[in-house]
Amino acid sequence: MPEWLSLYYDRPIELVHGEGRHVWDSEGRRYLDFFGGILTTMTAHALPEVTKAVSEQAGRLIHSSTLYLNRSMVELAERVSALSGIPDARVFFTTSGTEANDAALLLATTFRGSNQILAMRNSYHGRSFSTVGITGNRSWSPTSLSPLQTLYVHGGVRGSGPFAELSDAAFIEACVEDLRDMLGQGARGPAALIAEPVQGVGGFTAPPDGLYAAFREVLAEHGVLWISDEVQTGWGRTGEHFWGWQAHAAAGPPDMLTFAKGIGNGMSIGGVVARAEVMNCLDGNSISTFGGSPITMAAGNANLAYLLEHDLQGNARRVGGLLIERLRAASAGLDVVVEVRGRGLMIGIELDGPRAAARVLELAREEGLLIGKGGLTGSALRIAPPLSLTVAEAEEGAAVLERALRRAESEHGGTERGASEHGGRG
Repeated sequence: MPEWLSLYYDRPIELVHGEGRHVWDSEGRRYLDFFGGILTTMTAHALPEVTKAVSEQAGRLIHSSTLYLNRSMVELAERVSALSGIPDARVFFTTSGTEANDAALLLATTFRGSNQILAMRNSYHGRSFSTVGITGNRSWSPTSLSPLQTLYVHGGVRGSGPFAELSDAAFIEACVEDLRDMLGQGARGPAALIAEPVQGVGGFTAPPDGLYAAFREVLAEHGVLWISDEVQTGWGRTGEHFWGWQAHAAAGPPDMLTFAKGIGNGMSIGGVVARAEVMNCLDGNSISTFGGSPITMAAGNANLAYLLEHDLQGNARRVGGLLIERLRAASAGLDVVVEVRGRGLMIGIELDGPRAAARVLELAREEGLLIGKGGLTGSALRIAPPLSLTVAEAEEGAAVLERALRRAESEHGGTERGASEHGGRG
């Protein structure tokens, strides 16, 4: 394996079994999972409805490609397009969020005849050559080479940058004026703005609600498309909305949204939803060998049905609200904690440096809790359990995190604020 394929923990663990919100390692130890394979195990580990659908489909046919009709792919496309909020929508399935964003960039640049992309600072959109080129987080952008010209826009991070001290309304106004000024300087307009409503790898940071609606009004004046990267925010994880863009809905839905991760509950599903005019703009042949495969579509249909029938968005709102308040109370008075932020079951804890975050990651693991890590310098803890998390499990995880934070406080004393190095990537 390559050296850059890093692992969590000083002593990495092998996960061999999962059930509900718990996983077991190869030594038989059980963990409460607050990261879900990077927000991918969305409903529950070994969810019977999904495992049954996968098993039954595997017994019939595993693969065919998009060159043949696939009833389950059409059914899932119909459900996703109806849920998307995009009028006259079309859906193209891929195998990952990276590939979904890649496809969205292809569509946008072709439709607009421009290779210029607007992206948010601190953003992350994937690991392919094109998506690395629009990623605004230096820890995840190993090359400056790109087929695209990328301009980075203010606004994705509320608590830092030149507008951080402004009120929410003034913050939005300043970011919009910056965008308007930027658009007025180019001879040819950009193809699209791509933005995560809540930045995932960036540490679960978000702008004030309504920022992207205000951006959309300016973008529309110039014909620039809006791509909402819903790979981590989609499917009700934020609790308040089914999609992250709906917190910015005053100016209407995006032209495209991309999705992946949770819809497959561990199976490799990604995709793009776009209005027909944009989706149909390609004049060359294209297929997907593995996107929309019978076995992944069976999983996606079963998983989405379970999520909707059991109102997991509502559970994310209720249990996530309890969890974030519990974590805020646990963090009160701790110098090591800079901020507790988030919504639903997408919660970030900003610590005073990357060493503190790495230490809390280890301490939580020692007590049987798995969490993630991210942020521009690796100083943010990422908490994103399966959406079926119970109140008792939320309380259990919060108690572990409180003890871990207090131990980190006593060990480090809040002395590393502003450090730039970090450990394993998240």
